[in-house]
Amino acid sequence: MLICNISYSMFLPDKTCPAGWSMFSHSCYLLSGRSGSWHSARKNCIDQGADLVVIDSPEEQNFIASFTEERTWIGLNDIEQEGTWKWVDGTPLTLQYWASGQPDNHHLREDCAHIRDPGTSWNDERCDDSYQWVCEKVL
Repeated sequence: MLICNISYSMFLPDKTCPAGWSMFSHSCYLLSGRSGSWHSARKNCIDQGADLVVIDSPEEQNFIASFTEERTWIGLNDIEQEGTWKWVDGTPLTLQYWASGQPDNHHLREDCAHIRDPGTSWNDERCDDSYQWVCEKVL
């Protein structure tokens, strides 16, 4: 009889975001409070059990754009092969919000993507430039 009284809710995953994170759809998001390279941004996200944001819908793009007022790293790069853009989760780029004339691989060194200010389009940039970033933790 004691087993029957155990609440099944203890077996359900927690669908809330950590303090300071914002929920949208089935993910939690955190805008960094500082700037860094794309690689240090990704490491920071991974250290928090997340990764750089993967934007896979117009709604998510609009959500991210709503709180990014500066240049902001996202989880998109063509580090492995120039011109083949992939998200940090390995998915290829399909939905695109590149600014006009982008990506342009200026000086043959721009392999990481960021949201431009005021946050409505993307640009490719050198991965060692210093920008804020958005982490995404999928619930």
